[in-house]
Amino acid sequence: MLSSWLSGLTTRGASFLAAGTAATVAGIVLSERSLLCVGVVLIALPAFSLFSARRARYRLSCSRIISPPRVPAGNTARVTLQLRNVSKLPTGLLLAEDTIPYALGTRPRYVLDNIERRGVRNLSYTLRSDLRGKFEVGPLQLRVADSFGLVEITRSFSTRTPLVVTPRVYPLARTMISRSWAGEGDGRSRLAAAAGEDDVIPRPYRDGDDLRRVHWRSTARYGELMVRREEQRWRNRATVLLDTRVVAHVGNGPNSSFEAAVSAAASIGVHLAQEGLTGQIIDDQGTSLGSGMLFEDMLLDALAVIKTSRNRDLSDGLKTLRTASSGVVIAVMGHLTAAEGEQLAACRTEANQAIAVLLAVRSWADPSRPAHQADGGAGEPGLPLEAGAADGRAGRGAAFDETAAAAGALGTAGWHVIVIDASLPIDIAWEQLPRAAEMLVPGATLAGHDPAVLA
Repeated sequence: MLSSWLSGLTTRGASFLAAGTAATVAGIVLSERSLLCVGVVLIALPAFSLFSARRARYRLSCSRIISPPRVPAGNTARVTLQLRNVSKLPTGLLLAEDTIPYALGTRPRYVLDNIERRGVRNLSYTLRSDLRGKFEVGPLQLRVADSFGLVEITRSFSTRTPLVVTPRVYPLARTMISRSWAGEGDGRSRLAAAAGEDDVIPRPYRDGDDLRRVHWRSTARYGELMVRREEQRWRNRATVLLDTRVVAHVGNGPNSSFEAAVSAAASIGVHLAQEGLTGQIIDDQGTSLGSGMLFEDMLLDALAVIKTSRNRDLSDGLKTLRTASSGVVIAVMGHLTAAEGEQLAACRTEANQAIAVLLAVRSWADPSRPAHQADGGAGEPGLPLEAGAADGRAGRGAAFDETAAAAGALGTAGWHVIVIDASLPIDIAWEQLPRAAEMLVPGATLAGHDPAVLA
């Protein structure tokens, strides 16, 4: 009971109390009245401060705003705290400390003296993290202190505010993906609309369809409302496969090849969403990480907390990828063997346009080496594999030979392949892809290069 009552004393307050007790005992034993008075004063001062601090009934409210609530790794977010005194009495000396995770930096501390009745104090600080993830900021802790520094009593609010640190997102060139890919989008609507009235293929009416699109001849024939299919707005679909296998990546922390793959997937996903495509992202286990109309938000939230998996093969992810019957297929892969490259290549059908982003993982294992040495002389990083084929057919390491064989199998199957290393961001590599007009032709490659030369 006594220890809990004295828990609010600081080191100085405890020293005052100990010295006062010693002086009081000595004054009684030695019959020194002046020493006894000094001891009583030394005991009374921290005791009165402690009693006053515990009896203080400050009523404070706290609100916290983080702007923006979702921030890419390496960027800063501003936290604004508003502390309001809602009681009828002014406060004493307050020490404010906001609780933040270790990854976001040191805890900010403020000294607040005498917040007047109905007074408001605005506090702000910045947060920055190089690590992606979901963090909780708060609660705010207040320490009630006296003017002599003898007592500190901690009180805490319960409010916590989430902060999402997403992977680094690079803006990609907008000319790479066409809305008319795979025969979908507005282009398909126009082609179907050019058909005659007798060529219309109707479908049953659904809630929300415009009545002006009702096909009355088919409605009379089938006895239910039918809608012109060609007048419906088609939306392109895109499926992104992210390789999360720990065996396919090297390095640790923000500079690992896995973090580069996550950043590439985030950049591509955001690009697809901004282009108006309905997207879906899956991992190597076939798990959907986000899809639907709010694809960008769900994608970034999912990739903020994604981790490597102990899965060793791609069978589940490729099985899910094959269900993408049309649209754009994009695979962001770590190290691929020749057999895995052939399995991935088989996922593309005639209705798909496909892009493979392959990571030269050895460059993350030893970033100090030049990219062509780290990858065994694979030609220029970031260029489509066909461009570096002629210069890289000899003198390669075994690891890159397998990657090159996988790239060759993908190119032969009509995939557009690029390779990136630790020194090349995804936005520069993305610019090396063929333009949308070229990508409409299955298996299109750069002029004068044979995709099968690496096989």
